[in-house]
Amino acid sequence: MVCRLAALPAGQVFGTGTILDTARFRNMLGEHVGVAPQSIHAYVLGEHGDSEVLVWSSISIGGVNVNDFAAQMGRPLTPEVKCHMDDCVRQAAYRIIDGKGATNYGIGAGIANIVRAVRDNSRTVMTLSAPAPELEYVHGACLSLPRILGTRGIETTLHPALSKEEHEEIEHSARILREAASTIAYTLCNGPLLERRKATGIGARRIAT
Repeated sequence: MVCRLAALPAGQVFGTGTILDTARFRNMLGEHVGVAPQSIHAYVLGEHGDSEVLVWSSISIGGVNVNDFAAQMGRPLTPEVKCHMDDCVRQAAYRIIDGKGATNYGIGAGIANIVRAVRDNSRTVMTLSAPAPELEYVHGACLSLPRILGTRGIETTLHPALSKEEHEEIEHSARILREAASTIAYTLCNGPLLERRKATGIGARRIAT
């Protein structure tokens, strides 16, 4: 919806997506296997919320599959360990809000990283939220995927290898986001906001279309 309202080139309107979830996931993995989070290639995709997907199948550390790396370090990733990490990452925001009322510091740091990537044209890979029209199951929704970010905004969207289960979870997350987007679009096209815009002549036609 915002992408349509902004009428800007593709890639210049995007959300922070799952950058916080991805950072938390890497931190937890790093603590478990004893390596810096910056050395871990791991991503949380989909919705920034309950349906987000922790992509275990493609995680690597130093070019080594995460399960093999963990075994070499004597810290195997058992189903119980993975379940615990999944719960901690997925519920982190709720715990922080319960503790201090907001997650302002985390998202502030994430936005600062985004600004630096755009300012410096660093072409950093971040799990940002944006449309993905090339994926049929994402039609009508924005979701988080690894994206290369530079001065021109999102330059490329990456599509990591997923297991069958992860692919099904991503599709489920996309459906949830698509339904939420449809609800917002209906509200904008039929609610007080549209009436105000019609009265002022600002953006009413763009919302309606």
